[in-house]
Amino acid sequence: MNNSSSQTVIAAQNLSLVFETGDSPVHALKDIDLTVSRGEFVSFIGPSGCGKTTLLRVIADLERPTSGEIAVNGMTPEQARLARAYGYVFQAAALYPWRTIEKNVALPLEIMGFDKAERQRRVAAGLDLVGLAGFGRKYPWQLSGGMQQRASIARALSFDPDLLLMDEPFGALDEIVRDHLNEELLKLWAKTGKTVIFVTHSIPEAVFLSTRIVVMSPRPGRIHEIIDCDLGTDRPLEIRETPEFLAIAHRVREGLRLGHGYD
Repeated sequence: MNNSSSQTVIAAQNLSLVFETGDSPVHALKDIDLTVSRGEFVSFIGPSGCGKTTLLRVIADLERPTSGEIAVNGMTPEQARLARAYGYVFQAAALYPWRTIEKNVALPLEIMGFDKAERQRRVAAGLDLVGLAGFGRKYPWQLSGGMQQRASIARALSFDPDLLLMDEPFGALDEIVRDHLNEELLKLWAKTGKTVIFVTHSIPEAVFLSTRIVVMSPRPGRIHEIIDCDLGTDRPLEIRETPEFLAIAHRVREGLRLGHGYD
């Protein structure tokens, strides 16, 4: 596969993944074709079991496809993982309770061998970026769920990866906190220029955050439709009440409904 363009961050062609189980194989992904360019914010949305997280895990080299091709920054997913090309934010914050917030954020930097002064500089910058300056010496259990997720985002960004992979990071939070973190994530994306791949079950969240929305269908996971979300860069929460926003949300909802019609 030719990925000579430096603007192409993810390129998948005819990608499929089959899990072999005891009774019968499970077709998790089928014939995925997807190209993501540098600086995009792309959301995967679809019903439970449609392969959203599996596709994210393939990008991250946490699952291996059965057939087809995929490149991340022009490399195989394994090469991209070894090159520290991406940061990964899980559904749960996954912070070590015995480490302070700053030491949690510093963990990838310790593993990569950054010296102490550089670790401290990057951790301070990361905590400031996500609005947690002054909380570095707290422990995870002393912070709210939303603050813990912000710390996990700072950790994922600590080594300055090109790509941020986010697997329903706000799914367990209440609506008010989720709205606030959606706003903060948009600001962070605008400030850093990272490419973001975001998994969600929420139509409003997908429309609010994304430049494009990948609507997936179940049994097996396929891309039903890719919807442009051209709402501009200035997106206050109030934009969710505009006709333009509601039209895109309606199209996503229709895509999900039609996607369920596959045999």
